[in-house]
Amino acid sequence: MANGVERESELVMIFSDEELREMSGVGRGLDYIEVTCGCTSHRYGDAVGRLRVFQNGDLEITCECTPGCQEEKLTPAAFEKHSGRETARKWKNNVWVIVNGEKVPLFKTVLLKYYNQASKNANGSNRSHNGRLCHRDEFVRCSRCNKERRFRLRTKEECRIHHDALADVNWKCSDLPYDKYAAPYIT
Repeated sequence: MANGVERESELVMIFSDEELREMSGVGRGLDYIEVTCGCTSHRYGDAVGRLRVFQNGDLEITCECTPGCQEEKLTPAAFEKHSGRETARKWKNNVWVIVNGEKVPLFKTVLLKYYNQASKNANGSNRSHNGRLCHRDEFVRCSRCNKERRFRLRTKEECRIHHDALADVNWKCSDLPYDKYAAPYIT
């Protein structure tokens, strides 16, 4: 029984109280964290929902745009499209949560810390020609110069560096670790 109690407390602590303290509508489940989220359309205004972030990295949104809306278990991209967002396909920028009373894009929060797109590809398209798992490169925007910087995701260390940068709201280009292969191209 003691193992069951330890396991339960382990699942609930996906994010620390410190990380979630200023977010609006925080709720904890057995294996997920739930927060109030939304997406703004210039034509239709705000569509509000409940974002669940599961321990395995899955994201799921239950739409609450109108009292009769029956949309549940939407991906963030599907929620963005459902809300009528004109520039869909940038859900990390367009779907927001309320932090300290302001709308903050998902990519600027810690909520994407465990997000893993590779688990979504059930057809094996995330495998290279030799059959080994591979990752696509990801980008993080600099908070100082507003440029997007590429992160290679080939090893666990590179993935950890990317996730740490993604979780840091004040990430800057100077925080990017030195890459001996990219050095000749830096000006």
